[in-house]
Amino acid sequence: MNSEKFITRRIIAGIIDYTIIFSLTSLYIYIFGESDSEGTYNVSGIRTFPIFIFWLIYICIVEITLKSTLGNYIVGLKPIDLQTEKSINFKQSFLRHIVDLVDMMFFGIVAIMVIKNSKESQRLGDLLAKTKVVRIK
Repeated sequence: MNSEKFITRRIIAGIIDYTIIFSLTSLYIYIFGESDSEGTYNVSGIRTFPIFIFWLIYICIVEITLKSTLGNYIVGLKPIDLQTEKSINFKQSFLRHIVDLVDMMFFGIVAIMVIKNSKESQRLGDLLAKTKVVRIK
């Protein structure tokens, strides 16, 4: 039997999480970036490192510390280990999110298709990390 998909909740959680990430990243680039002749801002070299660190802290550290990202917490979901059904570890969190861009390609259609066709309602990151998403009890 297929597990519950939580597609609407997962979409909302993703929008919350990536709105926070994109907003703070944009603010960082505006503050610490350099303006070009067209008035756009960018960072390069070592200045890109804090963006990755922020992503790592917000997604992975928060997810393993609080048992879910802020978006998932708000919608009442959390990732768990597929086999043990216990909280995920850092490696699993990292693997879950390293393919987020692929999952979100074409406005999330890739993620939705994979979730709908996966036995455990997993997206690509969940398949890679051997995790699934369940409702917070």
